[in-house]
Amino acid sequence: MASNSSRLASRSLGKSILSIVLGAITVIVTSLATDQLMHSLDIYPPWGEPMNDTGDNLLALAYRTMYGVLGSYVTAKVAPHSPWKHVWIGATIGFVLSTLGAVAAIQQDLGPAWFPVALALTTFPCAWVAGKIYEYQTGDTKNASQGESL
Repeated sequence: MASNSSRLASRSLGKSILSIVLGAITVIVTSLATDQLMHSLDIYPPWGEPMNDTGDNLLALAYRTMYGVLGSYVTAKVAPHSPWKHVWIGATIGFVLSTLGAVAAIQQDLGPAWFPVALALTTFPCAWVAGKIYEYQTGDTKNASQGESL
């Protein structure tokens, strides 16, 4: 039979994973829903066609940046402990996936190369802003002031 402390650690690990997954789902769902809305309203070209207009790409970058902050905030809020640690782990995963997405998008010539690169580069600043918002709202500056890191 598992000890009480190992059950608590397992439960905490599950909640940690859940916080990071929920943050990622928040970013993905809100981004794709907004993309779909923009395509449906004919603001963006049809799916599958390159999106070369600078204004369209800047619009997408703006809302995806906001959704990146929101996703990292969700991660911090749901984290069972050490919100900054969870935010940075989520941001690292997001950065890796965004970088892989940038490579694929550039190879497929889906639009200007700067856009997917900018998405990848905004990952950590979005996470930092979300962590600061979480600190401000909760008053929990203990973890950050102790230099909490991965």
